[in-house]
Amino acid sequence: MATNRVLIGDNLPLLKSMGDESFTLIYVDPPFNTGRSQTLQQTVAVRSSEGVVGGVNGFQGKTYERIRGSLRSYDDSFDDYWGFLEPRILEAWRLLTADGTLYVHLDYREVHYAKVLLDALFGRESFLNEIIWAYDYGAKSKNRWPTKHDTILVYVKDPKKYHFDSETVDREPYMAPGLVTAAKAKRGKLPTDVWWHTIVSPTGKEKTGYPTQKPLGILRRIIQASSRPGDTVLDFFAGSGTTGAAAAELGRNFVLIDQNPAAIEVMRLRLPANTEFVTT
Repeated sequence: MATNRVLIGDNLPLLKSMGDESFTLIYVDPPFNTGRSQTLQQTVAVRSSEGVVGGVNGFQGKTYERIRGSLRSYDDSFDDYWGFLEPRILEAWRLLTADGTLYVHLDYREVHYAKVLLDALFGRESFLNEIIWAYDYGAKSKNRWPTKHDTILVYVKDPKKYHFDSETVDREPYMAPGLVTAAKAKRGKLPTDVWWHTIVSPTGKEKTGYPTQKPLGILRRIIQASSRPGDTVLDFFAGSGTTGAAAAELGRNFVLIDQNPAAIEVMRLRLPANTEFVTT
């Protein structure tokens, strides 16, 4: 079996077929809430001291009671966005190694609901960071503050064991280099939880033509910090394959999942020649 694989098919049954604790790092960039208006029943998950009828068995022996709120209307291309995403996040927790980390990349429409869901599923003590990726490109609204950022929520499998190595991360220039020594200015500073990074340039060499492509620099930073050379990274909304491309550059193995023919075509051209494409 090839070390680097692209699995072509529905990600949920593929995730369920994988063995426990297979990946040190999982990054997902799920479809954002940008489609047509749908009716969705809002769900809030809270911890319960005892099992309840209709409850969801949680991690570490805990049980989560489902409390159904009022029906709300969302702009979404899914009949039930969270009904779609939640079982995949459950599988992500199972697939992480004890020292593993999950990165969930969303925009402002859904990230607040995702935070509540992830707190319930992983436990609030497993929340590591809320990363703000800020950029300044494209059209800007004149009737509100222009939305020019995405949010990446970071959760660890075990808050006492997770791997994180900031010293391996690509450094960035100081915003005020005159305020630090020449040696520090030359070396650059470690990133904080606010990442100023351009989007993929429409005319740059990195551009693949895939509409939701994320920059290599963002994935490099994630992979450098939360995995080691030789570890295996999973992305089950692979899109243009940026996670695989960054992992290969950094000496990590990868498993990517997608079923969009356009995404598969881009990845065949972009990923290393030893990548195995498996139709399921």
